[in-house]
Amino acid sequence: MTFRQFAFNNVIRNKRLYAAYFLSSLFTVMVFFTFSIFANHPVLSEDDMSSSVTTGMNAAAGIIYVFSFFFVLYSMSSFLQSRKKEFGLLMMQGMSMKQIRLMVFLENMLIGFSATLGGILLGLVFAKAILLLAENVLIIEHALSFYFPVKAIIITFISFIILFFFISLFVTYVLRSKKLIELIKGNKISKGEPKANLFLTLLAVLLLGVGYGGALLVKGVTVVVAMVPVIIVVCVGTYLLFTQLSVFIIGRLKKNERVFWFKTNMLLFSDLSFRMKDNARTFFMVAMVSTVAFCAIGSLFGFQTVLTSSVKSTYAATFSYKPSKDNEKDNVSFINKTLKDENIKADSEHTMLNYYKVGRDKTLITNQSDFNRFALLTGETPVNLKHGQAIVVDFNGTNLGPKRDLLNETIKLASGSTLRAKEMVQSKALPVTGSYYIVSDEDYRHLPKPEDEQSYYAWQAQEGKDGVMAASEKLYEKLPRSEITAIDYEIYQMMKGYGPILFVGLFIGIVFFVSAGSFLYFRLYMDLDEDKQKFKSISKMGLTDKELKKVLNRQTVMLFFVPIIVALIHGAVALTALSHLFYFNLFKESVIVLSVFLAIQIIYFFIVRFFYIKQIRASI
Repeated sequence: MTFRQFAFNNVIRNKRLYAAYFLSSLFTVMVFFTFSIFANHPVLSEDDMSSSVTTGMNAAAGIIYVFSFFFVLYSMSSFLQSRKKEFGLLMMQGMSMKQIRLMVFLENMLIGFSATLGGILLGLVFAKAILLLAENVLIIEHALSFYFPVKAIIITFISFIILFFFISLFVTYVLRSKKLIELIKGNKISKGEPKANLFLTLLAVLLLGVGYGGALLVKGVTVVVAMVPVIIVVCVGTYLLFTQLSVFIIGRLKKNERVFWFKTNMLLFSDLSFRMKDNARTFFMVAMVSTVAFCAIGSLFGFQTVLTSSVKSTYAATFSYKPSKDNEKDNVSFINKTLKDENIKADSEHTMLNYYKVGRDKTLITNQSDFNRFALLTGETPVNLKHGQAIVVDFNGTNLGPKRDLLNETIKLASGSTLRAKEMVQSKALPVTGSYYIVSDEDYRHLPKPEDEQSYYAWQAQEGKDGVMAASEKLYEKLPRSEITAIDYEIYQMMKGYGPILFVGLFIGIVFFVSAGSFLYFRLYMDLDEDKQKFKSISKMGLTDKELKKVLNRQTVMLFFVPIIVALIHGAVALTALSHLFYFNLFKESVIVLSVFLAIQIIYFFIVRFFYIKQIRASI
């Protein structure tokens, strides 16, 4: 058997540990390759949006490549930690440290080469399906047909072979400092039970409290100013949470005899206390990487909702027209003719938006009849006012700032008397950013001369909606963009520009989350041999199969879900801060994103737990 065959057989024999390393690397290569396919697609090179898409794809590929370096390095280092004893035995058999380094180099290059080829092949298999997905997300007018991506294959292959080569060199260099006695004892060398520092424990609570408070209390543009300090404080607080606060809590639980001696708790807490030093670093890494994934996808998803909701709420009608003083009649006739040519049947209304001085500002005041006409046009409930009554309308749209409170203002009539609104309703019937008043028709006739006025037309399509996009293009070609608004066309153009950002962010978030799950897998299986020996010895003392399963369940649950729960809390706070930035409620979007990630983690947990418990039971 040659030395290369020996290295190959080592990989085959350790396929259980190498499986997560290989699959995660393969997935990372596939995602990188996917972005390369998009960036070099012939259609995108001819499309107007090619520059933004190509730039976004290349930037995403760069981010994934840099992250892949650290991910593969961590994965390989974790794997080597579990093989210390194996290396020691090989040295006792006469293998030199130079030969061990060469063996590790060959093993890692074999895995890297296989993962690179596998990722490229898998990318080619699913390329058409991903291209179809991209057509809808990116909103590309032309079909993204499949092509054989020679350039993408070359870029991906060379990039990842270089990455695995340098990581293999780095890892073999690290092995130089290991002594034989250290390798033979492997993980049996006690690192000592970690002790919590009371000051650092309290500092962890303080930093997380300050970070969360700062993120939740600030609003508007202050959120952007506070972002960097909050991120730094929360990161430090999270590290201290796992390295100090968790150790402190476990220590307090161990001192509580009622808790510590209850059934199998002694096994759980004793094991956690000795492993916490290593697990704390893994927990911190997983929590931070998962938080990045949550925030990336949650922020992009939430921002998309903010953009689309803003347009939909600002203009409830299918077409809106606010003319200037010139050519108003001709332009209205052109709009009606265009709708007729595209077979669009629409109800229409017209009014004058009159602004009066209320307090120090000019405020829109409309009468009940005009408001009700537009409310019925947009499908809202009309209002019913009596003489002397007024209502404040809180515009049901997205306002990037606090709204003016008109309930504390008074309306002055020409007769000298005043009106004061006692009720507030939400509506998007009239496209007026901010709040305005509705008064009865009789009171409206007694208002003074308006200080400003604006003509406003609205068309709500009832039939022939398939021609809305064609009609919109004709209207935008003829009329100034500042005067005409076609809601469907505006959303289409907005999503066409935002699609590449959403697509890139989605894939990056997925890569980060898959990597976080792989970190947990390595942490769990790195101690598998030690766990086999430990539970084998404990089972001889009378540990039942039911108790064994209970202990293993608790251990894997804590390993998988403690960092994820922390990440979910971080993500929830970050998305709440985002909602404060835009003065927009993103609760629904936050729940959807975080719930999807949690569900994926639960499925992954059950799969890993099944095989982990199976391995432990087989050893007993």
